[in-house]
Amino acid sequence: MQILVTGATGFAGSHLVDQLLAGGHQVFGLVHPASGHLPWPNHERFSPIQGDLLDLESLKSAFKLAEPNQVFHLAGQASPGLSWLDPAGTIAVNTGGTVNLLEAAQMFGRPRTLIVTSAHIYGKVSPEQLPLSEATIPAPRDPYAVSKWAAAMLAPVYWRRYGLPVIEARPFNHIGPRQAPGYVVPDFASQVASVKLRQSEAEIRVGNLDVERDFTDVRDIARAYRDLADRGQPGQSYIVSSGQAVSIRHILDLLVELSGCQVAITSDPERVRPAESPRIVGSSHKLSSETGWKPLIGLRQSLQDTLDDWLDRRSA
Repeated sequence: MQILVTGATGFAGSHLVDQLLAGGHQVFGLVHPASGHLPWPNHERFSPIQGDLLDLESLKSAFKLAEPNQVFHLAGQASPGLSWLDPAGTIAVNTGGTVNLLEAAQMFGRPRTLIVTSAHIYGKVSPEQLPLSEATIPAPRDPYAVSKWAAAMLAPVYWRRYGLPVIEARPFNHIGPRQAPGYVVPDFASQVASVKLRQSEAEIRVGNLDVERDFTDVRDIARAYRDLADRGQPGQSYIVSSGQAVSIRHILDLLVELSGCQVAITSDPERVRPAESPRIVGSSHKLSSETGWKPLIGLRQSLQDTLDDWLDRRSA
């Protein structure tokens, strides 16, 4: 099968490409001209294609070249915090870029297309709303969430208007090797790795450790995307989550335990986010019932792999 992936060099995208290549597919990765290193420089079944989500003509060229049977759209601006620094740019690439991709898809073969949004669209939630489902009404609280909710609404629009079989995946927190700093698990893992390697003092400064979040290994997330591209219903949205809420304190305790180090934990008021939801958890019942997907990699293994990844990075 010929498959086009946007965001192929990103955190989830790179694991998705690994799985697609292992499955014997021909993968075309849409690469922005400013992109750097490609993880598969000499793989015979990976072909980079230069393109820009904000340039419809470049996307048309990419579709014409790849002739994809499936499309996975993961590219975009991925930080809620950074979205406040460039709201218009975030909405342009996350929403406008998705429009351009869907336009190109409906013009060139109408391949099965998966667009990845975010559970962040739900905003602050109350305990009575949990677990969150596809029926929960989103309440975006920042430009990033707005951009992803607008992108989500495009899936049924393009299915009804053009018959483009587009499916929306709505992932919760995903963790694992290769994740960039700026998120709680890689930030903790990088600090614990530095302590273990004796590159820093045995102290970690933290915010609120009592909030609970729904974490899934990125490799399970990538597998869910593949299952949805194969068996998801066009025009529908699907939550991708573990269905388990875990405290940030438990995450940190596990990372410290896995490292075998003694670490002092210091509270830092500047790291506490105001008005956080104390607990967020999602239900992937719809995804599981329609595709058979379920998470296979446990939290402990995911954190071990993440810590090992950071030990390798810090040792390089």
